[in-house]
Amino acid sequence: MSLDLFREETRSWLEDNCPKTMRTPMPGDEMPFPGRRATFKNPETKVWLDRMAERGWTVPHWPKEYGGGGLSIEEMQVLREEMEKISARPALLGGMGVTMIGPALLEFGTEEQKKEHLTKICSGEIWWCQGYSEPNSGSDLASLQTRAVVDGDEYTINGSKIWTSGADKADWIYCLVRTDFDVPKHDGISFILFDINQPGVSVKPIKLISGLSPFCETFFDDAKALRKNIIGEVNKGWTVAKRLLQYERTSIGGGVGGVTAKGSKQPQKTLSHIAVERLGKSEGKLSDLGLRDDITRHLMDDKSFALTVHRNTEESQSTTAPTFSSSMFKLYGTEQNKKKYELLLRIAGTDLLGWEGDGFEKEDIDQTRDWLRSKANSIEGGTTEVQYNIIAKRVLGLPD
Repeated sequence: MSLDLFREETRSWLEDNCPKTMRTPMPGDEMPFPGRRATFKNPETKVWLDRMAERGWTVPHWPKEYGGGGLSIEEMQVLREEMEKISARPALLGGMGVTMIGPALLEFGTEEQKKEHLTKICSGEIWWCQGYSEPNSGSDLASLQTRAVVDGDEYTINGSKIWTSGADKADWIYCLVRTDFDVPKHDGISFILFDINQPGVSVKPIKLISGLSPFCETFFDDAKALRKNIIGEVNKGWTVAKRLLQYERTSIGGGVGGVTAKGSKQPQKTLSHIAVERLGKSEGKLSDLGLRDDITRHLMDDKSFALTVHRNTEESQSTTAPTFSSSMFKLYGTEQNKKKYELLLRIAGTDLLGWEGDGFEKEDIDQTRDWLRSKANSIEGGTTEVQYNIIAKRVLGLPD
């Protein structure tokens, strides 16, 4: 099919199938978190999800046999453009199933594992979380101590994880466990999947500085996981784990150039628009010359970064094969997002320091919390310092 014909058919299908309320900005309380425990404040959110899933367009670049749309990079761009024209909301807002474990399964999973798990990600039937970091194993992730012991066709798992984003809403977890304590730390780790809603698992949300609780502590007390759900080889999970981190960093960094960073919301108005509204104009220009220069520089950097990410995708001819360049995108993208919120703070002044009360507008309070939340961008998914090390060693080839 020619690209022009695909565009015409896509436009027609979207016009016929996208509900009217799905063509409006996404309110915070309508954000879809699918899965077995999902509730939808707006019923049309579920209608839109089901229609897009049936079409294969919740994850359009995945193969059709696993629930995706099988679209090429060019077709995906057309789909994005046509959805933007009618202001259509995404039917499935990423999540770790789409951005992390799904791509890892496509690369490392068996055919049975792909068919069992990928289709449920595309349909929104199962929502995923990540079991990587532990209280004493953060940047030194390979020092993890959560133990998995073979018991017939299962593993019995004991230990704990921290910063397990969305564990309180998740159905399944992909988890790093130690299956051999008598070898070097990188060699005794296995990568396993299991249902998080079982008696041996307990979850405790962690409140952040922003007031939200997207992160959790997760405890395993004789939790069970089927042996068939090991991804890759037993004791070789570090290979899968590192690859998945590249997918994560691509999703965090690659989304910032004009879209969003993980855990933060993009203001619907541009920085320039917000600045003019609050500070006024002089001779048709923003009154504060220094701020005007900084906003212009930020917008130029943002646009350049978006084009770089796009060019990298086109050059790779693949949307599921990140390289160590993902660390560059993660590093730059998250720092760019943090700068955006610092500029918003300069524009709004003390109005963006409100937590609650009649003296502050709701929009300002929301942005205050987003500004605080943005501080985690350069920590999650590997700290800025970790990314510098990866870039130095793996991209620039500098000596240790």
